[in-house]
Amino acid sequence: MSLFSGTADYYRQYRPGIPEEVASVLDQAVAPTEPRRLLDIGTGTGLVAEALLGRFDDIIAIDNDPDMLKGAEAALRPQLPDGASLSLIESTAENFRPPVGWRADLVTICRAFHWLDQATVLARLDDQVAPGGAVAILGDNSFWAADSPWKQSVRAVVQSFLGEERRAGDSTFKHHDRPYSEIMEESPFNRVEEIRVPVHRTWSTDSILGYLYSTSFAAPHLFVGRLGEFGAAVESALAQHSTEDAFPEDNEFLIRIGRRGTE
Repeated sequence: MSLFSGTADYYRQYRPGIPEEVASVLDQAVAPTEPRRLLDIGTGTGLVAEALLGRFDDIIAIDNDPDMLKGAEAALRPQLPDGASLSLIESTAENFRPPVGWRADLVTICRAFHWLDQATVLARLDDQVAPGGAVAILGDNSFWAADSPWKQSVRAVVQSFLGEERRAGDSTFKHHDRPYSEIMEESPFNRVEEIRVPVHRTWSTDSILGYLYSTSFAAPHLFVGRLGEFGAAVESALAQHSTEDAFPEDNEFLIRIGRRGTE
């Protein structure tokens, strides 16, 4: 079973999209070329590819979850500009091989690098990225970071149902504490620039629950018949923080752009 089994519909509807400011940073990371090629790794339902439509005209987006790719197809195909190419491929990052002769100008890995064999993927990308190209690893903080009182209450409810440790599907989340920039500096893409883009959002109870159901740590199947009870507990916890069903969040995207040191 996929870590994100049963989450694709929630993911598409409730995961925050890529802000215009972030899309502009990614757009400016590489020079304009024709064709301009994008490889989006761990595309999910295509949020990064969607934000970059019109800026790259040859896009390959990969994910190992077929339901996520169906969501990406439904969302992206109708928006594809005339003359642009979009390929959605079911594959892991570790096993992906692009078409012969195809090399990306930009590779994006958004909210997904922690799931990968990081050193292996970065090494493989050396053959998949064009001269002058770049790899961008980016993401914002999840609710598990619990950096505000209402998020702390939400996380406490999740833990009361699923245990203290962060879940990752049917197991627990295990991850190192090394900065991603440090890992990139040990790869072919060792000239690393970090860019931070502040993001302010306001959530509702429904959007918070939808977001939770889109994650690997609170996917609906984990609750085994207690999903309704969980939803009611989250609603009750959130009611202690707002009488207007409005929950502000100050977040940020941290974008790490790596380029080859020899270019």
